[in-house]
Amino acid sequence: MKSIFFFDSMLTPKIITVVYWILLAVSVFSGLGAMFSDYGGGFLVGLGILIGGAVGARIWCELLIVLFKINANLQKIAEKSDQ
Repeated sequence: MKSIFFFDSMLTPKIITVVYWILLAVSVFSGLGAMFSDYGGGFLVGLGILIGGAVGARIWCELLIVLFKINANLQKIAEKSDQ
């Protein structure tokens, strides 16, 4: 708990994992809703929402994780140069 309050470890990468699963669930429900509703646009539109939403959520979350990994690696480099 101390590492979280003093910013020794990052909390956001853990939250991004939860956000990814929420976005994935929203994508699945939206895609299925579009597939089987009268106003959704049809089966192919729903399939596109399902696949596009899942891939888009994954790419967005991976890009955010990459930013935090870059930060962690830069911190390691800075610690090595201080020694």
